[in-house]
Amino acid sequence: MSSDARARLAAPAPLVLPRGGTLDFTRVRVMGVLNVTPDSFSDGGRYLDSEAAVARGLALVEAGADVLDVGGESTRPGSAPVAAAEQIRRIAPVIEKLAVRTAVPISIDTTSAEVARAALAAGGQIVNDISAFRFDSGMIPLLAESGVPAVAMHTLAPPSTMQDDPRYLDVVGQVIAHLLERVERCVAAGVVRSQIALDPGIGFGKTLAHNLALIRALPELVALGHAVLVGTSRKSFLGRITGRPVDEREMATAGSVAASIVLGAHIVRVHDVAGLRDAIAVADAIARGA
Repeated sequence: MSSDARARLAAPAPLVLPRGGTLDFTRVRVMGVLNVTPDSFSDGGRYLDSEAAVARGLALVEAGADVLDVGGESTRPGSAPVAAAEQIRRIAPVIEKLAVRTAVPISIDTTSAEVARAALAAGGQIVNDISAFRFDSGMIPLLAESGVPAVAMHTLAPPSTMQDDPRYLDVVGQVIAHLLERVERCVAAGVVRSQIALDPGIGFGKTLAHNLALIRALPELVALGHAVLVGTSRKSFLGRITGRPVDEREMATAGSVAASIVLGAHIVRVHDVAGLRDAIAVADAIARGA
């Protein structure tokens, strides 16, 4: 077996959850998307009502989600920021209700330390920050204080401008260097290194060519030893390839998710957990053994 293959198969350290237990990577983990927003690109408005959001979250768990990723602010290209108070109003009741009805850990998708703190108080256990903790100077101190696992994602710019002619000299090298710099900044502030997962940020300040290059290069990111999360679900680059609108991209999503798993991804972030469950299981068996 090649060294690259061994690196892909070696599981990173488990993420230690603040309410007890761990999230290990003896198999690929599925993060189910739960957008409590009026304007997310795929399912905006469907789960803005808290009861509808809770029902959706429980359905994702029943379908096989290992983590629920709850967000109160759309990060689609061109989207505007949402005030922390409004994000909290949207997501806190949902997290509180889900936390007492399921043991599956809840992640909060936010760049705001204020929102993250409120979500953790409501029962959240993971912070998923598309800015790799850049947009709010209070985020890294919060992570160091709380000790919770966190996902550092690469984005070229805020969502409002990230797709305005994104350019790189070397997209793979620059994304990896950026994420490593963010890890070192976190560790210097007291965050435990093994509690940081990495996300190359597919679709966030990238062209079709950039996205494909980053997926092909996943073994390089995996070799850094951190858990690696990949989110390709229903994204526009899949529409560019297939010509399909956002609500017809599940087969394209399955292809990208399977490829990501075979190339080493430890967590895949998807909207349709039930529909992708078999593709994920097969890809994981190929990558890690049945």
